[in-house]
Amino acid sequence: MSLLDRLKAQIAQDGPISVAEYFTRCLHDPRDGYYAIRPGLGAGGDFITAPLVSQMFGELIGLWAVETWIRMGRPAPFRLIEMGPGDGTLISDLLRAARLSPDFMAAADLWLVEVSPPLRALQAQRLTGAAPQWADRLDAVPGGAPMILVANEVLDCLPARQFVRTDTGWAERVIGLDQAGGLAFGLRGLNPPPRGGGVRAADGGG
Repeated sequence: MSLLDRLKAQIAQDGPISVAEYFTRCLHDPRDGYYAIRPGLGAGGDFITAPLVSQMFGELIGLWAVETWIRMGRPAPFRLIEMGPGDGTLISDLLRAARLSPDFMAAADLWLVEVSPPLRALQAQRLTGAAPQWADRLDAVPGGAPMILVANEVLDCLPARQFVRTDTGWAERVIGLDQAGGLAFGLRGLNPPPRGGGVRAADGGG
């Protein structure tokens, strides 16, 4: 059963789901999610990001990281973290520039926050010798040390709930089923909590 069919069956049984849940399922469903099975990065893929355009992008961030570490008082150890590292290009370029400071490299405890198995595999190939560690969530990275965190084009991949102000108060935008059984946007009132699986038509607001 495809992800679309599974989503329709879930909504038919349990009622509408939030935009955040829909977003998460489309990106990370283990069987069909985009990042779970087929992320396409680079000129031959679905999209390209700044680190893939020029290595200078990551190298400049590497020099910034070293300078920031110096201004922090040269803590050792410290956590060097990248959120959503893609294929590992940015952090690889960052580390290339940071090698100008052996003390920085010796103090850095490298963590990559990544949930996609295919992308983790690409990162491991690119970062051979850098000894990265992985976490599914930022709060899974161990505490107890200062942190320098790098993130590039992560917010557009974060599932977010959406809310709409209507004439009768605030409502949450949800994904439900239309009369033909297809997926459709709708609104779910927040006060009082909704009951049942009905969805009323959403307005055109963003």
